[in-house]
Amino acid sequence: MRTRSSLLAAGLATAVAAVTTVLMVAAPAQAATLTQVTNFGANPTNLQMHLYVPDRVAARPALLLALHYCTGSGPALHTGFPLSSLADRYGYIVIYPSVTRSSKCWDVSSPQALRRDGGSDPIGLKSMVDYVRQRYPVDASRIVAAGFSSGAMMTNVMLGLYPDVFSAGVSSSGVPFGCFATTNGSEWNSECSGGRITRTPQQWGDLVRNAYPGYPGRRPRIQIWHGTTDTTLSYVNFGEQIKQWTNLHGVSQTPSYTDYPQSSATRTRYGGTGGTAPVEAISFQGYGHSIPFDGAQAVRFLGLDGATGPTTPPATTPPGNPTTPPATTSPPAPGGCSATASVQSWTGGFVTTVRVTAGSGGTDGWTVSLTLPGGASVTNTWNATASGSTGTIRFGNVGYNGQLAPGQATEFGFQGNGSGVGSAPTCRAG
Repeated sequence: MRTRSSLLAAGLATAVAAVTTVLMVAAPAQAATLTQVTNFGANPTNLQMHLYVPDRVAARPALLLALHYCTGSGPALHTGFPLSSLADRYGYIVIYPSVTRSSKCWDVSSPQALRRDGGSDPIGLKSMVDYVRQRYPVDASRIVAAGFSSGAMMTNVMLGLYPDVFSAGVSSSGVPFGCFATTNGSEWNSECSGGRITRTPQQWGDLVRNAYPGYPGRRPRIQIWHGTTDTTLSYVNFGEQIKQWTNLHGVSQTPSYTDYPQSSATRTRYGGTGGTAPVEAISFQGYGHSIPFDGAQAVRFLGLDGATGPTTPPATTPPGNPTTPPATTSPPAPGGCSATASVQSWTGGFVTTVRVTAGSGGTDGWTVSLTLPGGASVTNTWNATASGSTGTIRFGNVGYNGQLAPGQATEFGFQGNGSGVGSAPTCRAG
C-alpha cells in the first residue's frame, strides 16, 4: 500500500530544474522580484504567500495561482518552473503560495477543504487572490490556477469550489475533485492514488456540484496532463478527471480533436477543437509521475499569452479533419497491426495499458483480443470499446483512434479486478 511518503518523494521529481533557496522578505511586492506578502486576509492553515509582479505588467493583467507539489514551496516553484519567465514576457501576475504543515502537501482530503468556504487551505488561497485583485487592475476573466501533483489536486479543488472566480486551470499529474476525500483526518487516500476509485461521469460531476450547491454559472476550462506509467498517482485518475470535467461542461467524452504536440504525447480535446476547448487532456506514453511539462503550452491554454483568448498551439493534425493522423502520402490501405500490454497490479486489482501499432499498410480500424485469467474481470475501459468483461475480451477502436498511418501507434487502457492479463494481446486490423 502506498502512503503519503510516496507523494512526498515524488514531489521532488516533478521539478524540471534545480531548485535553489529564495530569501523570504516580508515586504510589499516589487516588480521582477519574488516577495513575501503577510496579512493578506483569512488564512486558517497558516499558508505563506509570495508574489511575482513582472517589470512590465499588462494594462489588465491576468492572475495565475501556482500550486506546488508535496515537499515543495512557492519559491521552489518560482525557481524550478518557467511560469515567472513567461510572466515577464506576457505581463501577468503570479501568486506562489506555500503549505507550512510538515508534509508540505495541500489539504485536498478534509470535508472542510471540499466545501465552498468550508475552511482549510482553500480559504487562504482565495484570500490571496482577493488581495491581489484589490491592489492591481486584474482581468477578472483571466484568473487561473496551475498545479503539480498535490498542487494539481488543489487546482481541481479550487476550480470546483470557486467556478465564479477561476476561468481555467492546469492539472499536471493530479486526481479528480473529491477523489482524495477522507473522514479520518488522513491526508492520504491510497484507494485514489492507486486508481481504485472510479465513478460515472455524473457521480464525479455531482461531487463538484454538491460542493457549491445551486451554482448556475459556467465552469472553468481545464487542461489535464498525466504519464501512462505513473505509480504515485495512477494513470486511471487521468481518465477520471476527463469524466468529471466533461460532465461538468455537459460535453461528450468522445474527443472532438486529437493530435500529438510533443514527443510521446497525445492531446485530446473535448467539447471543441481549438485552444479554447472546455477540456484538454495530454497523455505521455511511458512517463511516470515526472513528465515533460511544457509551460508555454499551459500558458497558451490558460489565456495568459497576451491574446484576447487562448491561441491554438501548432497542431500536427490537419484542421479540416482533426481526428485523422497526418499523412505524407495518400491514405494508407488497411494492413496489419501489433499490440503490447503493460500491467500495473496491486492486491485484488490492476490497470492495463495497451499500445496498438499499425503495420506497413496502416489501419482503418483495429481489434485487440486478449484472455484474462480466471476470476479476473474488466470494470472500466477508456479509448476503446470492450466486448465482454471476463475470459477472452475483444477491444475495438473508437471513432478517433482507428485510422493509423504506417508505424503510427495509439493507446487504450482498462481497469479490472483480479490479477491482470493472462495472455499476450493479439491485434487484427480492419
